[in-house]
Amino acid sequence: QVQLVESGGGLVQAGGSLRLSCAASVSISSINFMAWYRQAPGKQREVVAALASGGSTNYADSVKGRFTISRDNAKNTLYLQMNSLKPEGTAVYYCCGIRMGAAWGQGTQVTGSS
Repeated sequence: QVQLVESGGGLVQAGGSLRLSCAASVSISSINFMAWYRQAPGKQREVVAALASGGSTNYADSVKGRFTISRDNAKNTLYLQMNSLKPEGTAVYYCCGIRMGAAWGQGTQVTGSS
């Protein structure tokens, strides 16, 4: 059973940067697919960025050019570098990993202030 723990959320001014981390309880290289999702108040959870085991990445149009997903296999950690944050990016950000089923972290709050 994969366990994921996010960290790095907080309050950031519009235009600022933040890096989220997601620590996995297993070798991250054994996880086929990992992604960051977010859920804003009153809205559905949406995918923000995804990373396949082969290294290919995909981003939501709303974050392309500003967010970067990456991983450090030695640390078993997935990252989301968020630059030029906007107030509408305020949400709980979740890490998801798929390896014989989907595992989710508990989420970390990101609040963008205008």
